[in-house]
Amino acid sequence: MTAASPQAALAQRFRAFLPDSSILVTETERRPYECDGLSVYRRLPLLVVLPEDINQVQRVLRICAELAVPVVARGAGTGLSGGALPLTDGVLLSLAKFNRILDIDPLNRTARVQPGVRNLAISEAVAEHGLYYAPDPSSQIACSIGGNVAENAGGVHCLKYGLTVHNIVQLGIVTMDGEQFTVGGTGLDAPGYDLLALMTGSEGLLGVIVEVVVKLLPVPDTAQVLLAAFDDVVPAGDAVGRIIGAGIIPAGLEMMDNPAIRAAEAFAHAGYPEDAAAILLCELDGSRAEVETDVMRVRKLLAQCGAREVRIARDADERALFWKGRKAAFPAMGRISPDYYCMDGTIPRHRLPEVLSGIETLSRDYGLPVANVFHAGDGNLHPLILFDANRPGELQRTEEMGGKILELCVAVGGSITGEHGVGMEKINQMCSQFSAAELTQMHAVKAAFDPAGLLNPGKAVPTLHRCAEFGAMHVHDGQLPFPELERF
Repeated sequence: MTAASPQAALAQRFRAFLPDSSILVTETERRPYECDGLSVYRRLPLLVVLPEDINQVQRVLRICAELAVPVVARGAGTGLSGGALPLTDGVLLSLAKFNRILDIDPLNRTARVQPGVRNLAISEAVAEHGLYYAPDPSSQIACSIGGNVAENAGGVHCLKYGLTVHNIVQLGIVTMDGEQFTVGGTGLDAPGYDLLALMTGSEGLLGVIVEVVVKLLPVPDTAQVLLAAFDDVVPAGDAVGRIIGAGIIPAGLEMMDNPAIRAAEAFAHAGYPEDAAAILLCELDGSRAEVETDVMRVRKLLAQCGAREVRIARDADERALFWKGRKAAFPAMGRISPDYYCMDGTIPRHRLPEVLSGIETLSRDYGLPVANVFHAGDGNLHPLILFDANRPGELQRTEEMGGKILELCVAVGGSITGEHGVGMEKINQMCSQFSAAELTQMHAVKAAFDPAGLLNPGKAVPTLHRCAEFGAMHVHDGQLPFPELERF
């Protein structure tokens, strides 16, 4: 008798508690899960499962732990770092059916939601209470809250209101061996280690998120957006530091250079000045008196920094239109380039002009155009490298240039990521940012939660062996801790 294939054997085990429609085995069924938003990396998973409740998630993980089958958890698949890239010998655990808002507590300003709930759906559901959920990634219409937690997502309003980690209070987690536990809580503080912060941004390496309690904020009395146009990106960058240095913390402070302006305007018709070298979008919110005062102060600062034009949104519709252009900047690149590679690095604000200059130099050296659109207020850059993957070697040059941009961010005291995570995309640059001792401690944390290394292996934290091959780190005496993780 011929032994069943690994795929067939797994599927048979899962059919004991999952319907056939929740187990995807054919190539056609699995193909949509071969990549996340970073489509340059593609792999077909061995199997895809779509559980509907926590008990089913626990049973899937227990079976995979028993058989030593790796598991990659996936939300909406909008990630931009290859964090949800599946394994050809592993299970892709989709949480798409975990899409219910379980409870809204307007008095305590919290909502308990499943991980597959869309980011924007939370604000829509609580709007009747005068509340909203602050983190707003550009993909908020599609991205799911579980993925936001896994990557510690931000958004255009994270300057004032913080990243995901600052806007959640509790998580429900299932470990690789199928145990369920809770981190955080609805009180002001809790004893013990801050595991809530540890799990946020852990990229699916430590556990599977099955429930999230988010903070809700009251909708501000008023909000106003200023659009400032500049003839040079350097004074635009200087203006960012001047605004923050004046003690003004905008709700959002975004910058776009000319290629990004032109692409976004052609796509969204937001009224952007297409001949400007750069624009700043500055949103101020709060009480009416506070906003009116800050608008005047910011307008004066922008003029002092050389803005040739400063516009204030006339009404809520124009304010929404200004933001529509910014949030449409990424998809708008599809109109001007066959492909684009979105980078994600963070730098100290005062180094912005020199980093933009460095990116321009790399663009010339590699012969690849770059459009810059980013969260200027907190120094989170998103250079978009435009390329054509159909040209031999161009993807490889693009990846190499992207790595150089991230290394530039580290060189000026920044980080290789601000909100997209490390995933597969930036794993080599982790070797540049962290020492062998630091990476060893990260592997120790991984081993404490997932001793067999089966949860999303090969992502986010590189092995020391990989770093030695990358040439960014010397491994003393050939000692590689946690050898069970090295096979990935």
